[in-house]
Amino acid sequence: MPADRARERAFPVREHLGGIVRDAFDGRRTLRGAVRLRGGSKKGVYRLVLDDGSTAVAYAWDESENFWQPAAGPGPDADDRRDPFSPASGLGLFVAAHRRLTDLGLRTPHLHWSDGSRRRHTADFAVVEDLRGPTLETLIRADPAAARPVLGRLAEGLAAMRECRDPAFGKVALLDEGGASRGVSCERIVLDRALADLAEASQRDPRAAAAGTALHDALHEAFDAVSPRADHSLVHGELGPDHVLVDDRGRPVLIDIEGLMFFDIEWEHVFLELRFGPHYAALRTGGLDARRLALYLLAMRLSLVAGPLRLLDGDFPDRDFMTGIVEHNLHEARKLVGLGGDGPQVY
Repeated sequence: MPADRARERAFPVREHLGGIVRDAFDGRRTLRGAVRLRGGSKKGVYRLVLDDGSTAVAYAWDESENFWQPAAGPGPDADDRRDPFSPASGLGLFVAAHRRLTDLGLRTPHLHWSDGSRRRHTADFAVVEDLRGPTLETLIRADPAAARPVLGRLAEGLAAMRECRDPAFGKVALLDEGGASRGVSCERIVLDRALADLAEASQRDPRAAAAGTALHDALHEAFDAVSPRADHSLVHGELGPDHVLVDDRGRPVLIDIEGLMFFDIEWEHVFLELRFGPHYAALRTGGLDARRLALYLLAMRLSLVAGPLRLLDGDFPDRDFMTGIVEHNLHEARKLVGLGGDGPQVY
């Protein structure tokens, strides 16, 4: 879809933000203005300016705010929370994750109000604290010295999450309700997802198709080397430095938490290392399974090819950024199976 289609999208939930403010603050506040913040791809994120000059942030879960297109062929079902990798979007997932992280003592934006009844509003909404501090990604680039203690506090939070364990795996909201995930193990779910991602990417990019046999065989070989595991740790699932805000006391604040789940800790750390790069050293931990890391690294690369390619089928606005993610991760996936790579390295 051409890039200029992004400018055509309407966001009808804007019309409801005044009512959201009245409900969230029991009629004590009115809306003076609202700005849709960049970055959200599954939900709308709006900064609300209130009549007393204070601000808050509204999250809106509505189809008009979701830039993702359905997967081609087998893949995560958006309505099936039994799949740990079904799209991490929805008020129920957010509230359960917020409660679990808060109980562990981890900082997330304070939740003022939420409503998923749809009796008064057309979408599911939450109103949370507006944190104006930078993302950890911005702080690392602007002032690495100031970022070091924040990274240290983030490492402490990750350690607390690792020690929060469950014999089951899956989304926190599902397990809290007594549900059970589909699949026999984390590693099998990752393998099946990676094979689906490879098939989907191969349909869209000839370089992925050309490497298909080598990537397919490498995935199976890595899977066969993994031994069973009895319990699982709490993981964010997509914890890059752009998903960590820094508050005015220098504390890391986790955002985009809907994907919180119990899973293999190696899945989290593969993503951390990819996204934090040289700063991952501050977050590194011992006792990780090298064989799981190998499987999950290749699977993660393929996920970061297929997912952005799907997003580019729609009208996601920051197309150059998404194209860069595809190019880099396809290059790296091919390198992992000894095929070299093509394209610029921009991610």
